[in-house]
Amino acid sequence: MNSLKIIFDRDTWQEIFGSIQKNKVRTIITVIGVLWGIFIYITLSGSAKGLDNGFEREFENIAMNSMFVWAQSTSLPYEGFKTGRNPQLKLKDAQTLRNNVPEIQFIAPRNVRGVFDGTSGSQIVRGTKSGTYNVYGDFPEYTKIATKKIYNGGRFINQSDIDDARKVCVIGERTQKELFEADEEPVGKFVRIDDIYFQIIGVHKYVQGGGFESDGDVFIPFATFRKLYNTGENVEWFTIAAYDDADVIQVEKDVKQTLKRIHRVSPKDERAFGSFNLGEVFNRIMGFARGMTFLSLIVGIATIIAGVIGIGNILLISVKERTKELGVRRALGATPAEVRMQIILESVFLTTVAGIFGIVLGAFVLAGINAGTANLEDFPYTNPTVPISFVLGALAIMVSLGTLIGLIPAQRAVSIKPIDALREE
Repeated sequence: MNSLKIIFDRDTWQEIFGSIQKNKVRTIITVIGVLWGIFIYITLSGSAKGLDNGFEREFENIAMNSMFVWAQSTSLPYEGFKTGRNPQLKLKDAQTLRNNVPEIQFIAPRNVRGVFDGTSGSQIVRGTKSGTYNVYGDFPEYTKIATKKIYNGGRFINQSDIDDARKVCVIGERTQKELFEADEEPVGKFVRIDDIYFQIIGVHKYVQGGGFESDGDVFIPFATFRKLYNTGENVEWFTIAAYDDADVIQVEKDVKQTLKRIHRVSPKDERAFGSFNLGEVFNRIMGFARGMTFLSLIVGIATIIAGVIGIGNILLISVKERTKELGVRRALGATPAEVRMQIILESVFLTTVAGIFGIVLGAFVLAGINAGTANLEDFPYTNPTVPISFVLGALAIMVSLGTLIGLIPAQRAVSIKPIDALREE
C-alpha cells in the first residue's frame, strides 16, 4: 500500500523529472541505446515474419510437404543393364510406393501433353477459334495436393470420370477468354482436343503457387489421356504429399530407393530419378525466417541490456550528485523503502519510455516496408508484423531489467547515512 502511495505521489514524480533534467544529454543518449535495442528486435523479427508470410502465401495452395519425382537416365550399370538406360515410371508404381513408404499421404500419377514433355501442346478448337495448350492427364487426388479453384458452377475431375474414361475436361480461365465470348458460359459446352470432342465440366481459376500449371492449361481424366495419346501404363511423374509430421527429405530418399528397386536400378545411382522437394525448400525458408527472428532477439536483448546498464550508471551518478539531498530527506524522516522506490521508479520510467518509443518507431518502419513491398508480385513478402505477445514480452523484459538495474543505485542511495550526507560539500 505504501509503495502505491509513493508511485502515485506527485512529489515523487517531480523529483524524478527534476533528476532527469539535470542530466539531459546523458539521459537522452542512454535512452536511445535502450530504444535502439527494441527497435532492432521489432524491425528484424517483423521483417523475418514478412518473409515467412510471403512464402506461406506463395505456397498456400499446394501442400507444404509435397515433392515431384520423375525418371531420367541411369549413370551406373546394374544387373546386366548398361549405363544410360531410361527407366519408365508405371501406374502400378503408385500403389507400390504407398505400400513401401507409409509417410506418403497422397500420390497423384500425372501425364502431360505440352511444354514439360517436349511437345508444343495440344490443338484445342471451339468453333472458329483455336489455340495450343498444355493438356494434363490427372486423378482427382491431385487437388488434395495442389488446390484447383473451380468457378462458374463447375467441378474438377472425379473418380467416375476415371472409371468410365469420360471425355470431359477442365479448362483454364485464359482458355475460356480465348475460345469463348465474354458473356458465354463454357460449362456444358464442347471443345475439340486433337480432333476428339470433350465436354467442359469446369473452369479453373489461375492460382499463384497452386502447382506449376498456367491459366491456359487443360485437365482431362488420366484414363482418357491414356487412350487419347496411347500412353498405356506410362506415367511421366508423380506428385507426392507426405504427412505433416513426416521428414520430407527422408520420404524423398525412400521414394527414390523404392523406385530403384522396382526398375532394377543401382541403389547408388543418383541420376536415374530426378526430384524436386518443395517441402525441403519450404523448411529451409522457414528455418531462415526462424533464424532471423532468433538473431533479432539476441541482438535486441544484448543492445537493451547495454542500454539498461547505461541507465544504471546514470542513476549511480545521479545518486552521487544528490548525496546531500538524499541525506536531508533521510534526516527529515524518509524511510529507506521510499528512497529505494524513487530510484527504481526512475529506472523503470526511463526504460519503459525508451521501450515504447522503440516499439512505435519499429512499427513505423515495418509499415513503410509493407507499403514498399505491397506491389512486388514476384517477391514473396507480405505483412511484416510482430505478434503483440512478442512485443509485450519484450517490453516486460525491459521493465524487469530496468527494475533490476535500478536496485543497484537504489541500494547505494539507501546506504547513505544522513550525518555523512550532511557533511558533503
